[in-house]
Parts: sequence; C-alpha cells; structure tokens
Amino acid sequence: MATTWEYATVPLIIHATKAILDQWGSDGWELVQVVPGPDGQGNLVAYLKRPTGEK
Repeated sequence: MATTWEYATVPLIIHATKAILDQWGSDGWELVQVVPGPDGQGNLVAYLKRPTGEK
C-alpha cells in the first residue's frame, strides 16, 4: 500500500531558521523544499511533509 502524506507550509525567519526547522523535525515533519516567499522581500517559505499513519 502507498504511504499517504500531510503537508505544511511554514514561513522561515532568517535568524531562526534552524530552530524552526528543528522544532518541526522533532514533530516528525520532513523538509521538502525552501522557496522565496510571495512578497519577494527575501522571506522564505518551507514546504514540509510527514506520513499520516493511514494506509
């Protein structure tokens, strides 16, 4: 059976990026990608995923 996933998008604050990602990672989230935010002002958005536990 295929794994099912849930997803989250998280704004990243440059001076706290590691702490933010460490916190989400400790909750079982895996980083998929980091992209520039929609405002184009240098803010970043992280895309994360984790298995839902459902099959």
